[in-house]
Amino acid sequence: MRLAQVMAGAPMGGAESFYERLCCALHAAGEEVLPLIRANPARAARIAVRGPAPVQLRFGQRWLDLPTHFQLRRHLRAFRPQVVVAWMNRAAGFTPRGPWALVGRLGGYYDLRHYRHCDHLVGNTRGLCRWMVEQGWPEARVHHLPNFADDMFGVLPAELPAGLNLPDGAPRLLALGRLHANKAFDTLLRALPLVPGAVLLLAGEGPERAALTRLAAELGVAERVRFLGWRQDTAALLAACDVMVCPSRHEPLGNVVLEGWSAARPVVAADAAGPAELIRHGETGLLVPRDAPEALGRALAELLAAPERRAALAAAGRAAYEASFSEAAVVAQWRDFMRQVAPGTTSGGG
Repeated sequence: MRLAQVMAGAPMGGAESFYERLCCALHAAGEEVLPLIRANPARAARIAVRGPAPVQLRFGQRWLDLPTHFQLRRHLRAFRPQVVVAWMNRAAGFTPRGPWALVGRLGGYYDLRHYRHCDHLVGNTRGLCRWMVEQGWPEARVHHLPNFADDMFGVLPAELPAGLNLPDGAPRLLALGRLHANKAFDTLLRALPLVPGAVLLLAGEGPERAALTRLAAELGVAERVRFLGWRQDTAALLAACDVMVCPSRHEPLGNVVLEGWSAARPVVAADAAGPAELIRHGETGLLVPRDAPEALGRALAELLAAPERRAALAAAGRAAYEASFSEAAVVAQWRDFMRQVAPGTTSGGG
């Protein structure tokens, strides 16, 4: 199957990271994949190590960047894909119809006007797919395909990452993500005084960095917070933590939940849409109300004091990952989907 994947996203982010993983995984599974990305040498290098070398385009303002429109169409015509997947709004706006099935891939509740010319839509949660149908999309043209996380369990290093300056014996919490208001890291900081002695490893960067740094100082927890910036050593950070935390007030999926599960780490999350769909409360993780630092702090403190419960949650999360969110499981679903929608098949789009 000849598949083109178009991504015009940010330098870092959950959807962007999954795009890289999926391009490489489909290539490894024997599919012919053409990645077309917003110019980003670091992303291109990461993909090229395990998959095909991406085409890098400008992807500026949609109505002004005529060269990208021309170049994208030229590359697609030369590659002759059977399926083209446009990831998120900007890529969908640039990607033309053609003799291929055009698929819009959404990881959130985006403005569907950007996808009117698509043949099919893909959502990474069932709740998102239900919403698309409620907005008027035919159910037969809406498809649920989950994300997968890299399998961290077999590659967890024995040694802690250097430079973290962790006190001996201190419980360690890990949170990953863009430092944005949606991620509610302010709620997590407000919960930290209720978790005595715990150190928070906060890996990410974004517009809330300064505000979060000030808040940690105001709360008297600055010495227990490590602002790590964007990191590529996720496995090492997972190995270093006792509990993975996802406090988001808005989270359509929650890739960090899958990453925590893959590494057999217990997960505590706010009950935003994505984590609430993924986690079976009390079995594969713990859910707390959004924007409730007291409830979050209490759940974390109680879990850190109960090693047997942490182990049980971690084992159940790992089992959920292996069943539904491993690379093998998700790639198989993507391959079936592509064959279903490719032109010339019984149910394919055009």
